Amino acid sequence: MGFMTTYKKRIFDPVACDKEEIDIEDIAHALSLLCRAGGHFPYFYSVAQHSVNCAREAMARGCSARIQLGCLLHDGSEAYLSDITRPIKPLLPTYLEIEKGLQDKIFSKWISPELTEDERDAITDIDNTMLYYEFLEIMKERLYESEPYLSSNPNFKLTAFETVEKDFLNVFNMLT
Repeated sequence: MGFMTTYKKRIFDPVACDKEEIDIEDIAHALSLLCRAGGHFPYFYSVAQHSVNCAREAMARGCSARIQLGCLLHDGSEAYLSDITRPIKPLLPTYLEIEKGLQDKIFSKWISPELTEDERDAITDIDNTMLYYEFLEIMKERLYESEPYLSSNPNFKLTAFETVEKDFLNVFNMLT
């Protein structure tokens, strides 16, 4: 298997790792440097900033702490695998299998018992809602015919990666 060196200088195999090897600081750092939309936004907007916005939306909706944490961590696997844009992901079944395995380990490390289907659906709904408003705000593009429900006031502004990384870790620490 292949290995990578993480921000925290860990030798890490994203395909065959143990969940104890997964580090929240590695996730926060990598996601704060990973641009959404395959880098096609007019300015840098990170996966970490998206994740923080999702967690805050879950808070504003009054969702459980489990859903809030799930929203924060829902793209955690991308810290180790990178982000693949939505139109391409379905064409990569092996990637999807690896992503699901790693994402399940991330969830199971910090959320126990396992997320229910209803909780996963709530996380997906918030993720899709945030995607809609990101494209509306940043690209001036409506992705869906009807505007989804939004309870929070997300930060879509250009924000230094160091600030986003700290925000991500602060939200994580608050929820765990």
